[in-house]
Amino acid sequence: MLHRRQFFKDVARSAGVIIGGCCLSRSPVYAQSGSSKNRRKVTVGGRPVRTIDIHAHVVIPEATALMGQRTAPNDATVMGPARFATMDEWGTDMQALSINPTWYALEQDVARKVIQIQNQKLAEICAAYPDRFVAFASVALQFPEMAAEQLEEGVRKYNLRGAAIGGHVNGDELSAAQFDPFWKKADELGCLVFMHPQGIPELNKRLAGNGGLTNVIGNPLETTIFLSHLIFDGTLDRFPGLKICAAHGGGYLPSYAARSDYGCVRFAESCKSIKKHPSEYLRQIYFDSMVFTPEGLRHMVAECGASQIMIGTDYPYPWSTTTVDHVLKTPGLSDDDRRAILGGTAAKLLKIS
Repeated sequence: MLHRRQFFKDVARSAGVIIGGCCLSRSPVYAQSGSSKNRRKVTVGGRPVRTIDIHAHVVIPEATALMGQRTAPNDATVMGPARFATMDEWGTDMQALSINPTWYALEQDVARKVIQIQNQKLAEICAAYPDRFVAFASVALQFPEMAAEQLEEGVRKYNLRGAAIGGHVNGDELSAAQFDPFWKKADELGCLVFMHPQGIPELNKRLAGNGGLTNVIGNPLETTIFLSHLIFDGTLDRFPGLKICAAHGGGYLPSYAARSDYGCVRFAESCKSIKKHPSEYLRQIYFDSMVFTPEGLRHMVAECGASQIMIGTDYPYPWSTTTVDHVLKTPGLSDDDRRAILGGTAAKLLKIS
């Protein structure tokens, strides 16, 4: 196994970085730092702010091929000028890259290979553009002990900043004891775990039809279920140092947490295993800012605290193109609140100096 320092020396000596057969672009405009003269500079209270997008995706075609999937070349798979130009236009200084987990049904040997490829390629991207990207490791959560090993290797060898996971593993809730080895390792490492929903197959029939409901309703609902189980099943009490960021504003939980509290009055027996009111756990969970309106963001700050929120765009999927302005224009936020949401909190959690 390469020592991490030697690994990055080898990367630095490379003429270019290869991702599934596509080279990272080294065009004259973006050759040094993935930046152009048109890069938007964001300030708050007259002070520059480094903005960090906690929710941005990439795909590694070489890994998807191992899973029998084909990935058409696009800006999700190539670190080329189009991605940098969009980041510059939006005022996004850095992205924390994650890969949506589609490998939880794989057998162990194949899953191991997929994860190894993805984490190595993610490290190469970040080494090529250290001022623009950090990344979350991929882990094969269907094998929790192996996932714990992959997380540790990702953090210690590849300098990845945590892990990206789905909201369940083949229908099993991640609050189940079988996943404790992974949570224990994440707690020990003190790294961020970014959760992104992958759908609720058993609801596909109910969500079929107009409106794209499997995504529009299903994804936030899965996030709500995931977080609620971590709270009520005691995972956040067993591992109090866990740092978890939930995509899509935490689903519906921050908007309806008071019902969870009152549920413990109505059904007291179901809450005996937790140490505080359900809504109090919102202050130890992190969320992206994808709630779309100033009132939505104001309410989430009131419920969870500005310190728990980070900007997220869901790039390259067209969900949010005005994320920075959303934070800047939401009334009632202090300058410190805005700095924290735009990048300060993410820099601390992701250990960006």
